Amino acid sequence: MWFISDSADLLKNPTLKSKFITLFSACGQLDEARRAFRHGIEEAGEVPESVYAAMAIGFSRNGRFREALVVYNEMLLRGVEPGNFSFSVALKASSCALDFRIGKCVHAQIVKAGEEPDQVVYNALLKFYTECGSFEEVLNVFNNMPDRNVATWNALVAGFIKKDQVFEAFETFRKMQRNEVGFSWVSLTTVLPVCARLTALYIGKEVHGQIVKSVASPDVLVLNSLLDMYAKCGVMEYCKKVFDGMISKDLTSWNTLINGYAINGLMAEAVSTFEQMVEDGIKPDGVTFISLLSGCSHVGMVNEGKIFFNRMRSDFGLNPKLEHYACLVDMFGRAGRIEEALEIVKKMPLKPSGSVRGSLLNSCRLCGHVSLAEAIAKLLFEIEPTNPGNYVMLSNIYANAAMWDKVNLVREEMEKRGLKKEAGCSWVQIKDRVQSFVAGGGFEFRNSNEFKRTWDELMGKMEESGYRADTGVVLHDIDEEMKVEWVCGHSERLATVFALVHTGSGLPIRVTKNLRVCADCHSWMKYVSEVSRRKIILRDTNRFHHFDQGKCSCNDYW
Repeated sequence: MWFISDSADLLKNPTLKSKFITLFSACGQLDEARRAFRHGIEEAGEVPESVYAAMAIGFSRNGRFREALVVYNEMLLRGVEPGNFSFSVALKASSCALDFRIGKCVHAQIVKAGEEPDQVVYNALLKFYTECGSFEEVLNVFNNMPDRNVATWNALVAGFIKKDQVFEAFETFRKMQRNEVGFSWVSLTTVLPVCARLTALYIGKEVHGQIVKSVASPDVLVLNSLLDMYAKCGVMEYCKKVFDGMISKDLTSWNTLINGYAINGLMAEAVSTFEQMVEDGIKPDGVTFISLLSGCSHVGMVNEGKIFFNRMRSDFGLNPKLEHYACLVDMFGRAGRIEEALEIVKKMPLKPSGSVRGSLLNSCRLCGHVSLAEAIAKLLFEIEPTNPGNYVMLSNIYANAAMWDKVNLVREEMEKRGLKKEAGCSWVQIKDRVQSFVAGGGFEFRNSNEFKRTWDELMGKMEESGYRADTGVVLHDIDEEMKVEWVCGHSERLATVFALVHTGSGLPIRVTKNLRVCADCHSWMKYVSEVSRRKIILRDTNRFHHFDQGKCSCNDYW
């Protein structure tokens, strides 16, 4: 306040006024910035756009997006014509506030304005529609832009990802490369997670090559994305190599490496990395322990998992959250120690969440405990009435017990609530294309001569080696012949055979599935790896399975 009262003459100059507003807001002094903005504004004849824009930017920079939009609106009410600078500021505030109505109004003003929108405004429009989830408008803006830069393409890729259209996002990045647009670090931190999600290792390696060739040094965010990509493609030797080459590492770097080892079943390496992290003075957080606990759960390291859980509070002052209790319950349940899992739920200081009770329900599935499953499912239906996974789990428990009447009741309840079971889907990358298959689908490929020839040859060798289909995984009351047919149509099998047909002998096959692999497909993969002499790396919703010479890295515990 003292500054403004002594500097009234300076604030009459719009350029200086804008600079003072920017200075104060950059220092977090919004009250002073507002006073500088308001000082003399009522008496002034014409206040230029730059002053309003400076105040709006000040509010946005400090997370006050609504107030930024109020300033923009005040500018319009005073008859000040907005230009590209103000448009971009208003669009950014609308994006952050997720105010679709105001953002659309700003877009209408841009269309009516005499000045042609610049690249910054177009990019802001893309970001606004992306954040608000209006992807049709994203495409309209992109297609009508006279020029496109790296930020423009980044926005389109991000828009596809937000829409959960990861294949389209991937193809857009490839088109960006073909058009020789170049890339920014933002481009790579946007596309690397797509490679990780699709297990698109070869494209991920291409991105890595671009990072290596770049004149600029990649930041930690880029390298962390690269670590995550290699970990989620099941290539831990590359992940570790990138990690070792990093000059600077943050907690996320260590967590990514630990989680990579955990999901690939390499718990000895995960534990060793954790101990090294602590020795180097990096304090773990809750994410670190979720990786360790879930990893212990999937390899049956119950005693080690209990020790990690206790160390959270005793060694690092971290209070376990619901996610940690869910991992602990899952760990005991998978090991068949369901009574101890129940005891943990009874004694935990937090109210059990859906994830905790869901772990218990899964334990009942593994142990075949029907009456307990019914009691837990009843609670889950109250907590999460629209979660189809709980209904499917109970239905599977009934099916395993051949209680078909109750299976039908659960399915009828799902239908009444409008809930659908998620369809099994698997995908595999062949060269620069990602091929996806849905359970029971892929008819064109399944009817092809190459599929039939490969399938018949494969099944003949597998049956000679002792493979027999386990139809118990088909949880429907149908005859045996139909059950065999259903099992053969599982999506991971179609993806594997497709890879066998379209890749050279000796090359590893990488398949990703959106659900947990069933017991028979797991057995099938082991036999395929043996008779084809191909390594198969399967990533399901829980973890990695590395099949080689008839064995799996999970040792049949998953």
